[in-house]
Amino acid sequence: MTAEYSPQELESNVQKYWQENQTFKATEDDNKDKFYCLSMFPYPSGRLHMGHVRNYSIGDVISRYQRMQGKNVLQPIGWDAFGLPAENAAIQNKTAPAKWTYANIEYMKQQLLSLGFGYDWDRELATCKKEYYQWEQWFFTRLYEKGLVYRKNSTVNWDPVDQTVLANEQVIDGRGWRSGALVEQKEIPQWFIKITDYAQELLDDLDKLEGWPEQVKAMQRNWIGRSEGVEMTFQVADSGEFFDIYTTRPDTLMGVTYVALAAQHPLALEAAKNNAELAAFIEECKNTKVAEADLATMDKKGCATGLMAVHPLTGEQVPVWVANFVLMDYGSGAVMAVPGHDQRDWEFATKYGLEIKQVIAATGDSECDISNAAYTEKGLLINSGEFDGLTSEAAFKAIADKLIAEQKGNIKVNFRLRDWGVSRQRYWGTPIPMLNLEDGSSAPVPPEQLPVELPEDVTMDGVTSPIKADPQWRKTEHNGQPAERETDTFDTFMESSWYYAKYSSPSNEQMLNPEEANHWLPVDQYIGGIEHAILHLLYARFFHKLLRDEGLVNSNEPFTRLLCQGMVLADSFRRKDEKGGDIWFNPADVEVQRDEKGRVTSAILKSDGQPVEHCGMTKMSKSKNNGVDPQSVIELYGADTIRLFTMFAAPPEQTLEWVDSAVEGAHRFLKRFWRYVTENVAQGEVEAVNPDALNANQKALRRDLHKTIAKVSDDINRRQTFNTAIAAIMELLNGAQKAPQENAQDRAVAREVATAMTQMLNPITPHICHELWKILGHDSNIESSGWPVADNAAMVEDEKLIVVQVNGKVRAKITVAADASKEAVEKIGTEHENVQNFTEGKTIRKVIYVPGKLLNIVAN
Repeated sequence: MTAEYSPQELESNVQKYWQENQTFKATEDDNKDKFYCLSMFPYPSGRLHMGHVRNYSIGDVISRYQRMQGKNVLQPIGWDAFGLPAENAAIQNKTAPAKWTYANIEYMKQQLLSLGFGYDWDRELATCKKEYYQWEQWFFTRLYEKGLVYRKNSTVNWDPVDQTVLANEQVIDGRGWRSGALVEQKEIPQWFIKITDYAQELLDDLDKLEGWPEQVKAMQRNWIGRSEGVEMTFQVADSGEFFDIYTTRPDTLMGVTYVALAAQHPLALEAAKNNAELAAFIEECKNTKVAEADLATMDKKGCATGLMAVHPLTGEQVPVWVANFVLMDYGSGAVMAVPGHDQRDWEFATKYGLEIKQVIAATGDSECDISNAAYTEKGLLINSGEFDGLTSEAAFKAIADKLIAEQKGNIKVNFRLRDWGVSRQRYWGTPIPMLNLEDGSSAPVPPEQLPVELPEDVTMDGVTSPIKADPQWRKTEHNGQPAERETDTFDTFMESSWYYAKYSSPSNEQMLNPEEANHWLPVDQYIGGIEHAILHLLYARFFHKLLRDEGLVNSNEPFTRLLCQGMVLADSFRRKDEKGGDIWFNPADVEVQRDEKGRVTSAILKSDGQPVEHCGMTKMSKSKNNGVDPQSVIELYGADTIRLFTMFAAPPEQTLEWVDSAVEGAHRFLKRFWRYVTENVAQGEVEAVNPDALNANQKALRRDLHKTIAKVSDDINRRQTFNTAIAAIMELLNGAQKAPQENAQDRAVAREVATAMTQMLNPITPHICHELWKILGHDSNIESSGWPVADNAAMVEDEKLIVVQVNGKVRAKITVAADASKEAVEKIGTEHENVQNFTEGKTIRKVIYVPGKLLNIVAN
């Protein structure tokens, strides 16, 4: 038995034991309750960061706890391996994305192993492997055959110099990030999956996700954006042409003073043929960003078409404009503009001198002055003819009814959600399994020709995708006729939308074995950052319903319970360079002085002894150079210390501040824990605890132990407040170390404390607990030892400590029987010597007793 806690060798040996004994290998076992715990898998960027460590520590704590509860636990891991960063790194490092990716996977896997996470490595997957993506391709062709996949032209960011499509994040101040060329909006054919067919179900099923944070569900509801409105038809004056408009505010219909079209609307394009100014404006709109956030803040611009539209109810004519804030991809590409009651329309009308008409009057204490801004609240209709005096709610129905009666409109449910565009004009991704035929049509790649393999031995030139540049790769046949393979690749959200399911059925013989998949699914606990609240989680929910409808799974949702962990923050330090730019320094390179409250009072760069500016706690990032390498902490303190700190420093959903002194504190606690257990064992064999033979001190320690077991069990399982669970164990250790070790029952209770504490800490610090479990004399693996059970009898208090006050001031503390009556407590309290000193010569007017806590005597 080692006298001192030495984590480096200990942790290496324990990890070797886990690997040799396949401790975390999961197999289907119907005799046990299953528990599937999953943390969002990492992108193989090169090194783990502290966000990874926190995410995976949480998942590992939950998994180990559930295993000790006797459940059959699956906790897998893999790699979200496709994506643009690999292409950029390959160009920068003059290598192939595959080579870069596989090297990173190997390094990061060793980091995960060194942290002791209990994964079933037999189920490891990488989404860039054909064994994985072949089934994604197969499934896409099945969706195509079902009519859930289609191809259409869609607007993208186009770099005219590099001749490539850019993601929104690659467009900087309107220019391509590499070429610097002005980015255009270009229409190209892209593939879509009909997520809108499932919009209502995706919305309704959010109410069934009781284990999800309300914030995440609210974000998804807003993204799906169900609205009930009216779709109506406007006619182009002096022609037989019509166009549709959808609005959620038909109560404002009488306030329409113009109509706005998207630049690519057929009416706009037709009008531009004889209008040079309009044609130039439409060309300018090609450089308009399409993100909704940009539309909300950008300068509103427009151009008159010269057309007039006929109001569907009044017959009045209003001008038709093309506006840069209207997009073809949203609704019908046309909006009725009501500047009196829509701020965007008001800004546009004010800029171009268009009429602003008020048709809604304020109610109650609200004020309405449309000369300064649009009035966007609901109210009472005015200047609306037969609808005057109606509330907005009543007018909705009345105006809709009239439009329906005149066959000019209908009530319609609309969704903000748009179909999922899965095409990406990049190389490092899953090839889309479609064929482009000579007649312009498309056909799916036959199942026997799957997978369509992505060549990995390529050279990146930073401009053209290697598969687009390779005519031999594109060339193929379909039914004996020449055809070309699709050179677009899937959005990487495709891979991350079903990986959780593939873990449950890892065989490569089929996409999923329903029997295996349904044994494990749905995931019982999913853990990941709040930044994935919408797209990843929504797409995964959608994909799960597609898998269900294919008969591969029998559940409706993929994740029963969701935990979104907070970010990891660290101190950041900088200097300004000669041009005023920021030079950031890693905290490890800075010598810091702090005051008694832990605030930084001075910071000096170790290399030159000169001061640097402390810029507070910010998210660990490469840009701020304030990341802490997990490997350096492991080498210094061991994996258990880093795990303990990340779980203790903050509640899991809140941000965690990385403080070196607190990390050292976590290490000191583990050393104290080691010493307490080993010193107890060094005293030799102990007898069993005899509850009837315990004295008051022994009962108190044992009571604290079992209260701690109850609290830690609830904190880890139900509340998921791991920091408070650890705090309770720390408090228990503090009390246990002060308890005497003088007789057999002292040592017996101490052994019970040491044993239970080792089990409770095992999910959090498994290496030290594995070793201490052996030192405590157990032959079995602590992972299968079970979870300590709180003894209700031990938690019953024989005595209570009562605080006695005289006129509100503490004058004594008395110990009474736990079941002592109020009269007995009053007698003991009033007869206490010090209490009598303050009541002598006075009349006791009132005695207030708070059972088990407080006795307050009022005397004068």
